[in-house]
Amino acid sequence: MDFTFTEEQQAAVEAAKAVFSGVTPDAVPSPALTPGAVSEDLDRPLWSHLAAADLLGLVVSPEHGGGGLDPVALCLVLRESARVLARVPLLETSAVAMTVERYAPPQTASGLLPRVSRGELVLTAASQGRTGHDPAERAVTARRDGTDWILDGLQTAVPWAHGADIIAVPAHTPDGATVLALLPRTYDGLTLTAQYSTSGELLAELRLAAVRLDSADVIDTEGAWDWLRGLLTTGTCALALGLGEAVLTMTSQYTGKREQFGHPVATFQAVAVQTADRYIDLRAMEVTLWQAAWRLSSGAEAALPAEGDIAVAKIWASEGVRRVVQTAQHLHGGFGADTDYPLHRFHAWAKHLELSLGPAAAHEDALGDLLAAHPLG
Repeated sequence: MDFTFTEEQQAAVEAAKAVFSGVTPDAVPSPALTPGAVSEDLDRPLWSHLAAADLLGLVVSPEHGGGGLDPVALCLVLRESARVLARVPLLETSAVAMTVERYAPPQTASGLLPRVSRGELVLTAASQGRTGHDPAERAVTARRDGTDWILDGLQTAVPWAHGADIIAVPAHTPDGATVLALLPRTYDGLTLTAQYSTSGELLAELRLAAVRLDSADVIDTEGAWDWLRGLLTTGTCALALGLGEAVLTMTSQYTGKREQFGHPVATFQAVAVQTADRYIDLRAMEVTLWQAAWRLSSGAEAALPAEGDIAVAKIWASEGVRRVVQTAQHLHGGFGADTDYPLHRFHAWAKHLELSLGPAAAHEDALGDLLAAHPLG
């Protein structure tokens, strides 16, 4: 494998840095774990800036007005967005758009993707299931009724659903297959109830009661949900990496200025060892992220399916981001608990990302199952 980024990928990073340079995390009121303490809509001005910089169509093909880049490029941009806690559904919109282009009928793709590239459509996905612990595709049922589909069920913790135009909802059919419904937010039979994340952001519980969709709005191609789930998971690992890097930078700057006994605390061995350990965490998060993103981008065959590399990236991301923010809180002392200091927001977002990824033990179990099914040798 070669992790040298292409000129196009590097150009996407520079464009992202230019757009996100005007975003400051401490400019957003701290949620203090209070529901509704932050804006209940995405950052619309920032969304417009991303569209103007051609970053919303980054992974959409040129024929639909996009840049035609791959998951690696998307992860590079997501990494930059997480450094400033950008409040935009860039991951969800891009991942659903890539899935539509890859698996949906051509007429569906041509109807949606140009509008996504122009910033006219916001997309999101329901990926947490009924409880956050069970498979998302088991939370909703889908059955044929003539040429239509009928959907029933419940999905929780759907990000950006209250502001999205279309929500991608996985569902299982009576014969055990999984389909992906592209559901408009304002639709008969769909009810959204407010939920809030650990970062104070507005989420949604989706209740579907005999929702009838035309077959053109349901992707029944095998592999669509697996592809979307892989993109969402890998993108979340990229967000965890960007956030963790920003927090370690913040911690290094603080400990370099904070003095005790006439010396910066960064020069104390106990502090240096802790920050070095967190640097190692971030480098492990980075290399496993690029391995997973590269597998998705290249489709290269390996001893294990791409799910194996994604599981390893999740293990490091969920554990690593937690350790980075905990060490930052400790080394900042009282500032780490001050809700007026930006570290508080980073900690809340890190906890949300950790919970979204799930516990490392669950990913290790899944990795063990893959190894049992595909012995190395």
